[in-house]
Amino acid sequence: MPAALLALAIGAFGIGTTEFVIMGLLPEVATDFGVSIPSAGLLISGYALGVVVGAPLLTAIGSKVSRKTVLIALMGVFIAGNLLSALAPSYGVLMTGRIVAALAHGAFFGVGSVVAASLVPKAKQASAIALMFTGLTVANVLGVPGGTALGQQFGWRSTFWAVTALGVIGLLGIVFLVPKQDTAEGPGLRVELAVFKNVQVWLALAMTALGFAGVFASFTYIAPMMTEVAGFSSGAVTWLLVLFGGGLVVGNLLGGKAADRSLMPSLYVILALLAAVLVVFVFTAHAKVPAAITIAIFGAAGFATVAPLQKRVMDKAVGAPALASAANIAAFNLGNAIGAYLGGLTISHGLGYTAPNWVGAALAIAGLLAALTSGALDHRRRTETSPVLTAV
Repeated sequence: MPAALLALAIGAFGIGTTEFVIMGLLPEVATDFGVSIPSAGLLISGYALGVVVGAPLLTAIGSKVSRKTVLIALMGVFIAGNLLSALAPSYGVLMTGRIVAALAHGAFFGVGSVVAASLVPKAKQASAIALMFTGLTVANVLGVPGGTALGQQFGWRSTFWAVTALGVIGLLGIVFLVPKQDTAEGPGLRVELAVFKNVQVWLALAMTALGFAGVFASFTYIAPMMTEVAGFSSGAVTWLLVLFGGGLVVGNLLGGKAADRSLMPSLYVILALLAAVLVVFVFTAHAKVPAAITIAIFGAAGFATVAPLQKRVMDKAVGAPALASAANIAAFNLGNAIGAYLGGLTISHGLGYTAPNWVGAALAIAGLLAALTSGALDHRRRTETSPVLTAV
């Protein structure tokens, strides 16, 4: 593994930790600033909005700068946002810090995916992307539980100080380990924007948004599903999330390897598996052991999509992958918001805590249909461009 991939993974670990750790610290933040839990929960929504806006915007701004320089600048923005959060004297300043940190999120993963792919032969590019995203998955296994425990023990600000330190380590790793790239390598903003004329790029973004909407329709409500339906104590939820995170790590690596062998068939299988697991989860959620096993499989199926989806949009954005890759990170977060909203609707309408799994399955199937449509267009193009043999 190139050492540069380790530097990218460390940056991804810090970003993944700061994105989700706030979920476990909402009571502490709400008490400190005298706001309600729902108001504190808007810190999660604000972060997601920052990702959606920042991913294409910052990537576009840096389109004429070397990708290494862009990554360094993005880690600087990330550090500044978390430092502001750690020092925040008010709820409004904390929200600002969260949004500033989020601006770097999508662009980092978008540009980082392109850099990761450039470090290895073409046949191993999806695996390289998966290795970078391993930092994000490990954040869910170690960073989020660890950051939550740290914040509960020493105050929520200590968590943001720790994440700031992680950002500094990631920054130094990029400075010293990521190889230099010439500014001339970038195709320029006009070329980057032109790739969005390609319907296949939009289909790839649709696969991402729909597939991850399926994941978050269920995952957002995993805590009440496990306590109210499966019968776990609230204290067991942390360990169930660790189990889910372990599935993320395994699925992420397996998805990258599968995509290197055969990209689109892998996506068909993974999205179908995700839909099937969510349907099964409706029934297994009623008992502790089956629910715990399903959570691990759900995590694996959900994150097995990440590297293939990221590789697909990069492949279709021929010659100008950075902006499209960042837009795909925005699509992941858009899917998160859509899935959480639709899953919540089923609960608010009295359909029960397992109902979001049905929504997730439907969204995953919609993502599969987008993938099949994209694959059919590929097949038609190959057929149309194949030489026609005629008898002489």
